Amino acid sequence: MQAGLRSSDAFVLRRCQILLASARSERAGTIAQQLGCHKQTVLTVLHCFNASGLAVLEEGSSRPHRLRTTFSQEALEGLQDLLHRSPSDFDKPTSLWTLELAAQVSFEQGFTPRLISDESVRRALKRLRTNWKRAKHWITSPNPHSLLKKTHEID
Repeated sequence: MQAGLRSSDAFVLRRCQILLASARSERAGTIAQQLGCHKQTVLTVLHCFNASGLAVLEEGSSRPHRLRTTFSQEALEGLQDLLHRSPSDFDKPTSLWTLELAAQVSFEQGFTPRLISDESVRRALKRLRTNWKRAKHWITSPNPHSLLKKTHEID
């Protein structure tokens, strides 16, 4: 523990300071005030130390243990079926799906309990192993002869 006080890693240093202060029978609120952190931080470190010993000095992953999935398996299948139809079938003024539009229609169709982000739809499509590409907007000319001009059939 004393060696941890000389550590160049701020994570190890802070945790050693908390543990040594606790060994001196200082209260969590006092330790937090001295170190400039929240009381819950001190309590969490002490709880982890009691559970796993000196392993508390090793920084673990900050990634969540389980990612929440917005779509159930049935909802994923519904989303896949939804994307094989035109948005105009759902009274949308476009014929191209966007992730945001898919999220909105998924909510309206009851696939999700709340309106979700386009990133959630993208992750759901990744779970389905569906390749998603951004919709391309094609420019069309209002000139009725534009197609003929492109094919060089006008003299």
